Amino acid sequence: MRRWDVSMPLAKGMPAFPGDPLYDREPVKSIARGDPYSVSRVTFGTHAGTHVDPPCHFIPGAATIDRIDLERLNGPCRVIGVPDATKRIGPAEVAAIPPRTERVLFRTANSARWKSRLAFFSDYASVGEDGARALIDRGVRLVGVDSLSVEEDSTGRFPVHHALLGAGALILEGLLLADVPPGEYEMHCLPLLLHDGDGGPARVVLTGP
Repeated sequence: MRRWDVSMPLAKGMPAFPGDPLYDREPVKSIARGDPYSVSRVTFGTHAGTHVDPPCHFIPGAATIDRIDLERLNGPCRVIGVPDATKRIGPAEVAAIPPRTERVLFRTANSARWKSRLAFFSDYASVGEDGARALIDRGVRLVGVDSLSVEEDSTGRFPVHHALLGAGALILEGLLLADVPPGEYEMHCLPLLLHDGDGGPARVVLTGP
């Protein structure tokens, strides 16, 4: 059994979606400074790095991250390889998902770019509105992407988030999938248990043969 850690490290200088809080770590106690132990203060946004979008991220009064059933985040998943030239995942890419697949992770050209340099880029591949509708129609309950946002939207309406979360599907963003071949895996995803959290930074591991 092989194991792939597809999580983005939390570190100074890591990429963040524009407008989100930046990660920072400040030593409070330090053995190197003569303290008996080391402790640091860390600050980061609820959507830093690899993270889960719960429904309340866009749907008022909907479930927060601490109310998400972990069964929805853990179990069989399918990694779908998207051609590098594809900028918007639509019905054609969704059609490649095997029937009765509930958890889908899209590996696009984003992953290779992250592996080359872990810095934000605005021209990332994402899910289009028609792709979101196709995913819902296909019964997908979790959509994972190798970008810090499942959609690229300049209007501020965020239709893909609204469509997926409004239909009860969860969103997993910030995955690093460059080394993961397309195929079927077991996904292990544990977001931080943040009380009333509108997002959940997570460690995500895939296992497979």
